[in-house]
Amino acid sequence: MKILIYSDVHGNLPAFEQMLKVEDKCDEYISLGDLVNYGPWSNECVDLALSLPNSTLLMGNHEEAFIDGKYPGSNPLVQSFFGKTFPSFTRKEEIRGFAKESRLGKFICTHTINDASIYPDTELQLDANYIIGHSHHQFRYTNNNFELFNAGSVGQNRKFIDEINYLTFDSETSKITMKSLVYDVDLLLGQMIHEGYPQACMDYYLSKERRGGCSR
Repeated sequence: MKILIYSDVHGNLPAFEQMLKVEDKCDEYISLGDLVNYGPWSNECVDLALSLPNSTLLMGNHEEAFIDGKYPGSNPLVQSFFGKTFPSFTRKEEIRGFAKESRLGKFICTHTINDASIYPDTELQLDANYIIGHSHHQFRYTNNNFELFNAGSVGQNRKFIDEINYLTFDSETSKITMKSLVYDVDLLLGQMIHEGYPQACMDYYLSKERRGGCSR
């Protein structure tokens, strides 16, 4: 059985759809949270995730912010994104039902550990096997005889803005494979322009490198 594990779609419907088009033969799906905010399609991404068969949907910090109606951080850029995307969000009751964590074999699946942004060089003593997201960087590391996989981000890769990262899990072998794709990020940027995103939000995406080239 093949299980697709993904995180941090962040309202980026073209990237989400591209991943699902490529991985079209999955038996189960696990979202590690943050389907919403940043991109223009928070409602549509929640709907699509809910429509997938045998789907486990976990709570991210951006779902928590959308439920609370305010973003708790002080980052002005994130506040700008939230101010743009939250007013049109209408799926609050749907995301209330998202779970905090789930189990997959020996792994605990959750958005992150202790609300921290965990990167490949983060000093963290593992107390269990984890599959997480949140930091928008895909990696694997081990210590204390435990493993941690970060699925990376579907919708807002922090290194290459046009790259999709995710994981697949083979239930027969318990093997996790880290995967990446390139998608047409101009579909996202065009919709952001159409919806009148603040210039600071546009500049964030435009400043990022592209794996497919043509960075702006």
